[in-house]
Amino acid sequence: MTRLTSEFWVQAYMHRLDLENIPAFVTKKGDLTAGAVLIKLNTLDGNAQAFERSFDLQAGQRAWVGMAVGCEAEVDAAIGRQKSFDPDVWVIEVEDKQGRHLLDQAGLE
Repeated sequence: MTRLTSEFWVQAYMHRLDLENIPAFVTKKGDLTAGAVLIKLNTLDGNAQAFERSFDLQAGQRAWVGMAVGCEAEVDAAIGRQKSFDPDVWVIEVEDKQGRHLLDQAGLE
């Protein structure tokens, strides 16, 4: 199975969000080839969630899982801890009052 580079995946994800008129910003650019990607969903009400890709052993595939949820400051702190030991990580902040992140759509799941 061919893997996409992190940069290519991020560009495609940002384009999909743009097509749905969902604002998103790369707040930390990581390794272009193999950097992990974290998604922060900011619902613009003081709360946020962060998602990371994880390997599901039972399903035998990668899946997006929640790594932090709560007030935005707590989520930012969790992302900060991740960045402190993984300098290659990408962080994308999605801003949507409806809580849309598209990670459950085909091709992104």
